[in-house]
Amino acid sequence: MSEKPVTIEISDGAAIPRRKDKGLVSAWRLAFFSALVIFTCLLIFKREPYLRIIKFLPDGILVTFEVTIASISLASIIGLFTGLGRISRNRYINLIASTYVEVVRGIPLLVQLFYLYYALGRFVRIPDIAAAVIAMSVCYGAYMGEVFRAGIESIDRGQTEAALSLGFNRTQTMFYVILPQAWRTILPPVGNEFIALLKDTSLVSILAVSDLLRRGREFASESFFYFETYTMIAIIYLLITLLLSKFVGIMEERLGRYEQR
Repeated sequence: MSEKPVTIEISDGAAIPRRKDKGLVSAWRLAFFSALVIFTCLLIFKREPYLRIIKFLPDGILVTFEVTIASISLASIIGLFTGLGRISRNRYINLIASTYVEVVRGIPLLVQLFYLYYALGRFVRIPDIAAAVIAMSVCYGAYMGEVFRAGIESIDRGQTEAALSLGFNRTQTMFYVILPQAWRTILPPVGNEFIALLKDTSLVSILAVSDLLRRGREFASESFFYFETYTMIAIIYLLITLLLSKFVGIMEERLGRYEQR
């Protein structure tokens, strides 16, 4: 008797705390409140240099979120068309989309950033933030393409047949029937990719983008408080990531309750 194979999900994003995984929920609470207590204590009991550091970083945090939001928005658009291309009946469109996914996912993001900013910069000079957003969007667009493909294919084929029988063409069926239903499946992984992308924005500091890590490096090089600076940066990244992972977990639970109605 054959058994259904077990699917193992691996992601570069944060571990999402879900009620059914009580150990992870407890670990999330321990990590979040511990980081929050350490952050508060450092600012209260060791104001120098931690207070100076925290005053130096806000614009870097803002740039980090700007790059993350712009990149995930563009990556979602690229991912949508890539996912549609991956399931297209047109062999050439399917081949182009599949090749894009294979090539981009086979090259590290750091190499893509270097290539776009420095290598292609020999011919076309791209502003640092624009280069960061384009490289991260292209990279994550390939991963998002697989998310959209899986979400679309998760919808029962009967939905497509019913829409076609009502007079919809395939394009209308996809955008009016399939995608609205698939979005409930796609949304949680998109949230996870958002978190993974936010962490990867630390790589854009090599392009002279004044993100959180870049601002921290500037402060450390001027003050020589390397331990204190990178401790504060690590705590800030951890707090942001934990908050976002909790938000994604809540979103998944609400979507699950909606589907059960």
